[in-house]
Amino acid sequence: MTLETILPPERTLFGVPGGSKKRVLEFFSTFIAQNTPSLDSQEVFSRLIGRERLGSTGIGNGVAIPHARSPHCKAPIAGFLKLAEPVDFDAIDGEPVDLVFVLLVPEEADDAHLALLAQVAGVMNDGETRTVLRRSESQRELHERLIEAIRRQG
Repeated sequence: MTLETILPPERTLFGVPGGSKKRVLEFFSTFIAQNTPSLDSQEVFSRLIGRERLGSTGIGNGVAIPHARSPHCKAPIAGFLKLAEPVDFDAIDGEPVDLVFVLLVPEEADDAHLALLAQVAGVMNDGETRTVLRRSESQRELHERLIEAIRRQG
C-alpha cells in the first residue's frame, strides 16, 4: 500500500477555499463522502475534529496532515488540498497552513496507517517538494508534482 495508489488525481484539489481549520475539514468531509458511498460526511468530520482535539496535525512549514480511522472506510483513502489562502491550523510552529494531506484509514489498519503517515510526513518535510507544490498552477500539475515527490521519496 503506497500513497500513490490511494491518491487519484480527482482527490488532489487545487485552490480550495480555506477560512478556518474547521471549514477545511468540513469541506474535505463533504467532498470525500460525495465520492465514497460508504462514508458519511458528518462521521468523517467528527473523527477528523476528534483527532485534532488530541493535538493539532499541523506539522509545521505550512503543512497539516489531518487523519482518522473510520469503521466505514474499507481501504485507506488520501486527499490533498492546496488552499487558496493559508489558515490557522494550530501548527506546532505557529505558521498558517496551505498544504493539507488528509488520510482516512479503516478502524483496524494499525501498521498500514502508521506506514502511510510516515510516507506523507517524509514527502511533506522536504522543502523543495513544498515549494514545487505551492508553485503549481492547476489541479493536474499539483497531482503530477505530488506523485513525482512520492516516487522520489519511495
